[in-house]
Amino acid sequence: MGAKGLTGDIKRRARSLGFDLVGVSPAGPLPDGQRYKDWLSMGHAGKMHYLERRVERREDVRNILPGAKSVITCGLNYNTQAPYSTDCDDSRKGWIARYAWGDDYHGVMDEKLLSLSDFIRAETSGSVGIMRYSDTGPVLERAHAKYGGVGWIGKNTCLINQETGSWIFLGELITDVELEYDSPAPDRCGTCTRCIDACPTGALTEPYTLDSRLCISYLTIELKDKIPLDLRDRTGSNIFGCDICQDVCPWNRKAPVTDEASFRPRPGLYNPGLGSIASLGPEEFRALFKGSPVKRAKRRGLLRNVLVAIGNSGDARFVPVVTERLGDEEPLVRIHAAWALWKLEGKGALGPLLGLKESERDPAVLEELDYILELIDGTGRLEASG
Repeated sequence: MGAKGLTGDIKRRARSLGFDLVGVSPAGPLPDGQRYKDWLSMGHAGKMHYLERRVERREDVRNILPGAKSVITCGLNYNTQAPYSTDCDDSRKGWIARYAWGDDYHGVMDEKLLSLSDFIRAETSGSVGIMRYSDTGPVLERAHAKYGGVGWIGKNTCLINQETGSWIFLGELITDVELEYDSPAPDRCGTCTRCIDACPTGALTEPYTLDSRLCISYLTIELKDKIPLDLRDRTGSNIFGCDICQDVCPWNRKAPVTDEASFRPRPGLYNPGLGSIASLGPEEFRALFKGSPVKRAKRRGLLRNVLVAIGNSGDARFVPVVTERLGDEEPLVRIHAAWALWKLEGKGALGPLLGLKESERDPAVLEELDYILELIDGTGRLEASG
């Protein structure tokens, strides 16, 4: 069977497995490899040090699979019928990124990719090399998707498809089978800058450039330390990831809804009440987020984010649950509980925070307390609400 015929069969099989998009790009170095190294050199990866490893593999997938000739990129739509974050303004609720409302996509994608790789082996008598990835290895996924015609990389750095929008999970099969390559997808962002204008933290420093250190998704998922003080006010109600730059994208206005049942919102994961999440103990956290991408943040990371959202809400009804978290077993949670209480109570937080300082032994918590207490001694509520 020739390359053209096999490529067509692979694409048809991919769609029968549930993939919404599929394209083929050549193996080998891509122009985006140098851009990626420049991005790293500017420090835009923040503390995601794993992105700095195996750069040579990201530059050229033949360093992953010697003799590789083709990269098959598959896309799976995860959009649902639920409203966007820009349509939800209840300050007592938090926002979890759309991709994390259902089951963890890694397992869903890997199962489909495995089935597709089995099909290719069967069609080629099994004497082929294939490696599969879905956000699990050193592959420039969006670049291969672009050169495989799946979509273009937008100004918000997300992959965008003209019909599907940007709510897309990507997965790749790297193979030594020579296939028919697709043409790169044209950039259709035009003069639009809605994503850049809407970003609360200014993480899109220029078109097509994301400084992860400022990105709410990075701050609430990848960052394991405390959220920088100068960014907390700007994270809003986002407690796991952020959808704003995709929510405002015109290409998502008529984005189709996924057929994949695994990605439908689980109860309690779409726009959840901040108070209920803040009250979760370790066992309750594990039970609620079993099999969910949110478990990646761990309980301490999620409660850190929730407490920042509570502080940003300005709703004094949260004071009891915040005060309770001042005694949490996790120092990271106590740090952000202290900040949230100050944001809600101003000078009224003085007593509880002084009480915490008397018993606190963790240096990071004490540092946070000293900072907040100094502000209270100065301008109090006026500073807290500003």
